[in-house]
Amino acid sequence: MSPSPLLQALRLETRPAHDQLEQNTFNQQLTAGTITEAATVHFLTKMYGFLVPYEAQLRQQDLGPEWEVATRQRAHLILEDLQLPAGQLPACPDMPPLGTWPQLLGAMYVLEGSTLGGQVISRQLAKANIPLRSYFSGYGERTGPLWKVFCQLLSQEATPDNQAEIVQSASLTFQKLDAWLNQPPA
Repeated sequence: MSPSPLLQALRLETRPAHDQLEQNTFNQQLTAGTITEAATVHFLTKMYGFLVPYEAQLRQQDLGPEWEVATRQRAHLILEDLQLPAGQLPACPDMPPLGTWPQLLGAMYVLEGSTLGGQVISRQLAKANIPLRSYFSGYGERTGPLWKVFCQLLSQEATPDNQAEIVQSASLTFQKLDAWLNQPPA
């Protein structure tokens, strides 16, 4: 079965922003086999600061049970990994707009998609004996099936009137996340 027109547009039109995001220091160290626990802690700290406001917006939507919103909340996994109280972690001050349903769907595309890459990252961290893997493990064995369900739901929500806003939001989410991840530590 071929992907929906929305999924095709998302893959094509967000590719430059996705590729840029993957050039962050954490991913470069992973690829080079030089990943450190300190770099992993920095990355997780930044991801937490991005996920908290995103997940708050997600919880405010009145989504049906098919979206499994509670399952899709993952910021708490970072707290498990870091063993730090939430108040010690910085919040991203420059989030993409998440006020409309299409904007949130675009952001969901990015953050749900990250669960797939997280599976690969988790294996690379295991090879490097870095134990901080709860967040990267995503949904465990359910990661692939949950991604497929998300893509089906996303495709069902797409209309000619909202598709451009969904794609624009996904691109902007990649860009804002990239800027946040690459901000030097304070």
